[in-house]
Amino acid sequence: MALDVQELFTKSREQLDELFRNAESGPIPDGAAKGTALIAPGTAFSDDLAQVVNLFAWQGKTFDAAGGVLRNRITAFGLNAIVAEVYQGTSLLDGKACVVLDYSKTSLVAKWIRDEIRLVAPHLYLGRVYWGEKPVLHFALEVE
Repeated sequence: MALDVQELFTKSREQLDELFRNAESGPIPDGAAKGTALIAPGTAFSDDLAQVVNLFAWQGKTFDAAGGVLRNRITAFGLNAIVAEVYQGTSLLDGKACVVLDYSKTSLVAKWIRDEIRLVAPHLYLGRVYWGEKPVLHFALEVE
């Protein structure tokens, strides 16, 4: 069985970190990616919390791989806002290759945020969100 978002909900933070450590960077995505926040992973609340976040706050990201940027799709209206630079870099977790989503030069509201993603299954990226250098949560991106 291929790994999917529903299976990610069942994993603990430590298991998600281990999955991230064992994954390859993968290419920079291009186009729309459905996002799922992995809040309280490994608990019965993870799926419900993700649905609330998805409905009211964050639906995913739209990548322009050639331009090296992305825009987050936010609010119930799916507005494309909060821009990040996207590039291959090294992970704060383990120093290995990952795709970095860097808001430091592109966003006033998110300039302290850095996301890292790795391909964990076909069309599925696992992400880690950092506030400065402190990890704060995980997310999944499903690309077409």
